[in-house]
Amino acid sequence: MAQRLRVLLVTSEVSPFAKTGGLGDVAAALPRALRALGHDVRVLMPRYRGVERHATGIRTVVPRLEVPVGDRRIEGALLATETSAGVPVYFLQQDHYFDRDGLYGTGDGDYPDNCERFIFFCRGALEALIALDGEEKDAWRPQIIHANDWQTGLVAVYLRTLYRDHPALKSAATVFTIHNLAYQGIFWHHDMPMTGLGWDVFTPAGLEFYGGLNFLKGGLVFSDLLTTVSRTYAAEIRTPEFGNGLEGVLEERAQDLHGVVNGIDYEQWNPAKDPALPRSYSPGEPEGKVVCREALRRELGLNGAPGPLVAMVTRLAEQKGLDLALESLPGMLDAGCRVALLGSGESSLEDAWTQAAARHPGVVAVRIGYDPELASRMYAGADCFLMPSRYEPCGLAQLIALRYGAGPVVRRTGGLADTVTEFDPARRTGTGFLFDEFSADALLDAVRRAAAAFHRPELWGTLVKNAMTEDFSWDASAREYAQLYRKVLRPPGPRPSRRLR
Repeated sequence: MAQRLRVLLVTSEVSPFAKTGGLGDVAAALPRALRALGHDVRVLMPRYRGVERHATGIRTVVPRLEVPVGDRRIEGALLATETSAGVPVYFLQQDHYFDRDGLYGTGDGDYPDNCERFIFFCRGALEALIALDGEEKDAWRPQIIHANDWQTGLVAVYLRTLYRDHPALKSAATVFTIHNLAYQGIFWHHDMPMTGLGWDVFTPAGLEFYGGLNFLKGGLVFSDLLTTVSRTYAAEIRTPEFGNGLEGVLEERAQDLHGVVNGIDYEQWNPAKDPALPRSYSPGEPEGKVVCREALRRELGLNGAPGPLVAMVTRLAEQKGLDLALESLPGMLDAGCRVALLGSGESSLEDAWTQAAARHPGVVAVRIGYDPELASRMYAGADCFLMPSRYEPCGLAQLIALRYGAGPVVRRTGGLADTVTEFDPARRTGTGFLFDEFSADALLDAVRRAAAAFHRPELWGTLVKNAMTEDFSWDASAREYAQLYRKVLRPPGPRPSRRLR
């Protein structure tokens, strides 16, 4: 029997307690999948305002926790609950830092004290483990501390420096996952004293980044092993085009960098059981998808033209290529498509898409905001699902689209390249349609290939079945993470320091 691992996942958000994007979904699903494999996995996150709405039986496990922040000691507390799947979740409480309307900021921008807030969180996570270790009723030492994105980047730095010899921590190995390299947690160098770290780590080989303090770089340099959320993205971020200035650091650590594709929750995303749908369906009984398509068309006010219904459920952001989709819209309509969009984000894109819908009634429908039940109906009712991303570390929407039988039309980048295969009409293999160049011509060529296949019902039925029978559940990804954890397990003893070159 494989060794049972003790893992602490440290993250700034976990669904359903607090979520702004895919990180929250991953931080909920991966521990659940690892627990199903028999591992002892726990999660630690900030106690944000409103987490109680999604948790029952929150209890205090450490009523008073002192965390050094610069020359001060900030008091906090550690609370705990369990998810519906039985995964223990710890909340680091400090109301001045975390009892706010947003996780990282407001509509006006990031909170100006985010550096201080997440210094407290990173160092507080380790102080919480020390406090728990002193509690006889809950003495628990993780073998692996798995940190995620810039908000947790200093965890590995502290473990290699200020806490390297602490008995409760010295045997813990560190894994750091990059969910999106574009967000790095960069602050001015005057914030360095708040970390409590010596200036010897503020170098080009350490935390310094063009004169600033870079949290994510700390995670990349000081962690034992690095992962990101797809194999293609792991290669892309080692290039200047996608590396956001850190490609040199990632190239230096290429042997320690692994791509593990995210999964999705196949219980949550299941057209055979989804209560938001007017009729259920499955690969063996696909007839209900036709009912869902017609119901969505009526719900969105789209006409009954015979072409494919192309959907997007997305953040309206430059990364997602919504400007390219807008540029390509006339060509998609000329190809007989109807286009539906659900999402919110940059106001300029919201306005542009709203105006496009007004110019094209009956063939373009736009809903600004996010409605999870409508999202389910969009996946179920769509024939094609469009993701023309500039870059996409993994992407979850295309995995959901596959599950619901909406053929993805995607740019060949990041996780999209790893999860969607080109449909071959002759061999009847593949699950979608890909394009390489970030241009309207390339996108429209893929859409036209999709439309041509759609007008051959028997062929299209094969594509839908291919898509729906793909397996991107979390089980395989969790097994891959467990193998990586085992690679970095540390024997008891002093932790080696990280030598910066």
